[in-house]
Amino acid sequence: MSDSQVLMTPAEVAALFRVDPKTVTRWAEAGKLSAVRTLGGHRRYRHDEVQNLLVASSISGAASYVGESS
Repeated sequence: MSDSQVLMTPAEVAALFRVDPKTVTRWAEAGKLSAVRTLGGHRRYRHDEVQNLLVASSISGAASYVGESS
């Protein structure tokens, strides 16, 4: 199964970013991360999209950290 087919729960995504699962839901509602709905209505997130967001957030976080120390 490729990364684009692997789905993650809000709790799994939250653990990667060290945030509350509700924050992940807010990101989805804000369009920062797209969600797939299960038949039961639960949100799931594509692994590859989560990884891209993680990389982007770590780069922007590093940039802001460097900017603060200058």
